[in-house]
Amino acid sequence: MLVKYYTKPLIMNKKYMLLSLAFCLMTLASLAVPPKKEIYFSGSQRNDLYPVLVKEGFVLHRFDSPAAAIQKAPNGAAVFVMAEGYPAKRSNISADLLHTAGRKKIRLYLEYPSDLPGLSIPVEPLHTRLERGVITSPVFGAELKPMSILGINDCHVLPVKADNPLIILAKVAGFDKAEYGIDDVPNYPLLFERGNVLIATTKLSNFATGRYGPNDAWKNIFSYIVTWATGVKDVQFKEWPSYVVPMYARTQPLPKNARARSVEKGVEWFANGRFYIHPSWEDTLLKYQGDGSKPFGPPVSQGLPNGDGSMGLLEGHASNIYHDGSQQYRFWMRADVQGEAAYALAAAGSFLGKKDYYTKATNLTNYVFRHSNLRAQERNDKSSPSYGLIGWSVTHPHVYYGDDNARAILGILGASAFMNTNQWDREMAEAILANFRTTGKHGYRGERQEDKDLQKLGWQHFWERDIQHPAPHFESWMWACYLWLYEKTGYEPLLAKTKNAIRLTMEDYPHEWRWTNGIQQERARMVLPLAWLVRVEDTPEHRKWLDTIVQKLLENQVESGAIREELGGEGKGRFGRTKSNKEYGLHEAPLIFKNGDPIADMLYTSNFAFFSLNEAAHATGNKQYKEAVNKLADFLTRIQVKSDKHKDLDGAWFRAFDYDKWEYWASNADVGWGAWGTLTGWTQSWIVATQVLTAKNQSFWELTKNSTIKKEMPQTLEVMFPKN
Repeated sequence: MLVKYYTKPLIMNKKYMLLSLAFCLMTLASLAVPPKKEIYFSGSQRNDLYPVLVKEGFVLHRFDSPAAAIQKAPNGAAVFVMAEGYPAKRSNISADLLHTAGRKKIRLYLEYPSDLPGLSIPVEPLHTRLERGVITSPVFGAELKPMSILGINDCHVLPVKADNPLIILAKVAGFDKAEYGIDDVPNYPLLFERGNVLIATTKLSNFATGRYGPNDAWKNIFSYIVTWATGVKDVQFKEWPSYVVPMYARTQPLPKNARARSVEKGVEWFANGRFYIHPSWEDTLLKYQGDGSKPFGPPVSQGLPNGDGSMGLLEGHASNIYHDGSQQYRFWMRADVQGEAAYALAAAGSFLGKKDYYTKATNLTNYVFRHSNLRAQERNDKSSPSYGLIGWSVTHPHVYYGDDNARAILGILGASAFMNTNQWDREMAEAILANFRTTGKHGYRGERQEDKDLQKLGWQHFWERDIQHPAPHFESWMWACYLWLYEKTGYEPLLAKTKNAIRLTMEDYPHEWRWTNGIQQERARMVLPLAWLVRVEDTPEHRKWLDTIVQKLLENQVESGAIREELGGEGKGRFGRTKSNKEYGLHEAPLIFKNGDPIADMLYTSNFAFFSLNEAAHATGNKQYKEAVNKLADFLTRIQVKSDKHKDLDGAWFRAFDYDKWEYWASNADVGWGAWGTLTGWTQSWIVATQVLTAKNQSFWELTKNSTIKKEMPQTLEVMFPKN
């Protein structure tokens, strides 16, 4: 009996033990179940984050108001309140609603609130331009450390005070890191936590529409936000939307017609951007151009008509991106742009068999010489010391940059050759010799000249000036013009003075070179006259000079074909790295902060290197040079802008490209010509036209070999160098 008595309870206890164990296992199993990929979303399906979350596998319960989302959300749910109508409208969430969210233990991500208990929010947001996001917390992991920089374009921020923000907004110098810290600048919290609420003081979810960058950084930030709200770990965001992307991926095989397509899209961009002035909106040009000091304005409406080139071509985009992703325009009429664009149009017309491009090329050239003030007044008076010079712009026709004159001249010479016309030979001879007679005795012109000085002192003063200016950016392409004209005419002074200047400049390399935004651009510019010097005098010394510069340039060409930017030595740079947070965005500046930053520059270096290296390859037959040109051609083909949303950007090249991230990213410190600037002349035209030359296995020297400009020399020399 004793056995029976004790046996039954033991059996029952065993059952209870098994039930308890099962319950524990179920509890542990339930704890091991990952959190639901579920979000209660107050906002539009058009919000940039919405499709990203859906593609990541989240179930979104969408509501039109924060109240509906919070009231319907179960206890412990994740609720996202997005800033609909940003920047004019803010998210409206009451104290009662916030209390409800707290009572239900909701994890709430809240953007751009109109009010929040315990937080003093001003009536008006702060509208910023140069400020960028700066990471101030380690919560985002090793790939996004404190002081990392984020691009938040045209940011409207609520200037509140908050302890321990995760991200702030501040005007800081640096490429992808706030190099001087944040202690000396005003800063505003962008993202911070208060209990169960994660607050963004701007619309962080505007990342695709507003073209924020870099992409991986924003993926990291939203991975943190989603994990914080839902508990779901390892949110990867394998797909990330972007409305402005490179035409091809880094390793994507290029189609056979890729280069031809690049040329076509590149030249059609002039029209897609509405850059051709049309009489019906000339008043818009005049309004924003003003006196030329700040020629910035909103983009030209896609609904407006294009001109035919007879009223000229706008300069392109400034680097200011609005919150809707549109981009500011530069409403300015420059002479160099007209000549360079004429070259690109004529090259594309010849290559693609589209002779209608010739009409616009002709009109742009005639705009310079016939229908503007660029060659009018003193510049068209044979007795004037500035006769033959081409004015810098319609607002500054009295300013003469030799470099700008050179690019206008070379562009028009190239256009003439492609169109097989000699109708501007006289103006070309006059322009080259006008620059030549205002070149000093050592072969240098200096950075710029002004008409008032020429009228006062006479051209002879400049001809005899004892000036040395080893700055290839300003000097070297005019030397190339002199060598080109010498080869066509045999006028010996052109060669003698140019050789002397090149010799002095090479003797000064590299320590005495005066660089503008970097030493790399100076090398890129110097290649052209050195290549053409080999053409007219092929000596071992001249080949050595050329190879010295080319080899140094190519040391920085990476596998993708990109040419990495490089700063020169201290003390010789006109615009070196930004020296403080305060100076960020106040003057011209490089795209990099330090050597090694993985940035290519299509405004100052790669565009000119492309053209010049092609000339060097053909002048020497050097296979290494040819290979470098082909790599650069492929790189430029790949990084051309592709955008279905922004037609005025589709087919363009931005100034900056980060070839490691493979996206448009760099320091945007340069005032006006920053990372996302475009230029119809300098950037677009030289790339497009050189794509044509490389596709045809041709050089500019060979293209223009049949020029008849020699016929204009006797009469032009009589005017420019009278014997009395």
